[in-house]
Amino acid sequence: MAHGHYEAKIGPSILNSDLGALADECQRMMDSGADYLHLDVMDGHFVPNLTFGHPVVQCLRKKIPTAFFDMHMMVANPEKWINDMADAKADQYTFHAEATDDAKNVIRLIKEAGMKAGIGIKPGTPVDVVFPYLEDVDMVLVMTVEPGFGGQKFMADMMSKVQKLRSMYKSLDIEIDGGVGPANIDVAAEAGANMIVSGTAVVKSDNPRQVIHNLRSTVQEYMCLPKGELER
Repeated sequence: MAHGHYEAKIGPSILNSDLGALADECQRMMDSGADYLHLDVMDGHFVPNLTFGHPVVQCLRKKIPTAFFDMHMMVANPEKWINDMADAKADQYTFHAEATDDAKNVIRLIKEAGMKAGIGIKPGTPVDVVFPYLEDVDMVLVMTVEPGFGGQKFMADMMSKVQKLRSMYKSLDIEIDGGVGPANIDVAAEAGANMIVSGTAVVKSDNPRQVIHNLRSTVQEYMCLPKGELER
């Protein structure tokens, strides 16, 4: 786990963009001030939908050499795709705790492949499932919708998981994903989330730069508040 204070980072979910012009859309998001790109990989097994795999990531990397690629691996057998994603020059490999019986080994393999390791949990999974791995991962992803489909409503009750993680680890990167936008960024930032995945609210906006700026500014505001202010 990384030490030091955490930063506010906004990562557009490119699954909500024009997939026929994916590289251009990714570049548009980076030009709009995105801190990273959130790439959803679905295998049709762990979740019902099917998206794209490492060949697409490899092509995107050639077009966008410097962007941080946060791979959200909604896949069964997450260890199977680690080396392929590393070869495609992905930066972070976030797998689901529910997809493996040996998360420790998956984390080790990700690190050995030269990527950062993230572990994610679905809404129905208790947050304490990830507790044994918090010293080993770079990030925890708390899903605020059921993974596999876009356009779902943000689950505010998931913020208790974020609050628990933040109370335990002041410098841990905590990511939320699903239905996040200007309407609910305050509750997410107050809970302690610092990596904000936003799909429709950013990608479909007429002014994505402004939306990204507003999301980041809100997180930064809550980061600067004294502890007493947050508890009011």
